Amino acid sequence: MQLSQKIVPFLSYNNQAEEAARHYVSILPDSKIVQITKQPDTGEVMTVEFQLAGMNFVSLNTGMDWKFTESISLSVSCETQEEIDELWEKLSAGGEEIQCGWLKDQFGVHWQIVPSQILNFYSDPDPEKSKRVFHAMMQMTKLDIAKLEAAYEGQ
Repeated sequence: MQLSQKIVPFLSYNNQAEEAARHYVSILPDSKIVQITKQPDTGEVMTVEFQLAGMNFVSLNTGMDWKFTESISLSVSCETQEEIDELWEKLSAGGEEIQCGWLKDQFGVHWQIVPSQILNFYSDPDPEKSKRVFHAMMQMTKLDIAKLEAAYEGQ
């Protein structure tokens, strides 16, 4: 395995490494399976090297029933509401929708599906604007760009 990225997230599964990697690759643009490594003694999948939106990941079958938690999440920056809607629908299927643009997918991985301008809203020098955006976001599950922009503008 030749990884060009200095730090590469490993996602550990009991035995769903390939299924999860293929699922994510099918959803996110500019994504692909790079390499599948099998255990020499059993021929079962050991690791799957894959890219999501050009970023390297490895999924690993550990044979252990480890659980993902909210303490680590994958954040996807979206340019349009259509992109948010599509990713939200596909990644939350079989999982759980959580407050403020967070979801847990069918494999237990936590994701944040957020508009690309969200950090601009929060970093505005006017604290009232960022406060309004924060309060609007706290009322949402899937984020709505138009409502966040309206809160930012004070509408």
